[in-house]
Amino acid sequence: MKLEIISMERVLLRDDVDMVVAPAWDGEVGILPNHAPMITMLQPGEVRIRKGGEEQYIFVSGGFLEVRDNRVVILSDIAERAEEIDIEEARRRAEEARKEMPKDLAKAEAALRRELMRMKVAEKRKRRTG
Repeated sequence: MKLEIISMERVLLRDDVDMVVAPAWDGEVGILPNHAPMITMLQPGEVRIRKGGEEQYIFVSGGFLEVRDNRVVILSDIAERAEEIDIEEARRRAEEARKEMPKDLAKAEAALRRELMRMKVAEKRKRRTG
């Protein structure tokens, strides 16, 4: 099936894949070829892509996923490959978000969750690739 991941800045991925697992708003959703049509909101998290026995990890900041005609499209404000994420920068930004919590709790919590998820995605790839 075809997969496209599109952020505000770029088309991050356009490829044929075997499976996609994405962080839907109400839990993970797995998409295999010939999946029924659907549209769902995404929460910040990890998109796992399997192609030929290899897995790839991508962070998305939320957004939407559409499945139709053996094609999956993910639209997200921010989408980053695991290898593009600077773990130390994400850690620094998470700490800044934590410090801001009393000022704007909802905004700071969202920023903290986003940065922690970015770190998780990057660290998972780092563990698998050594």
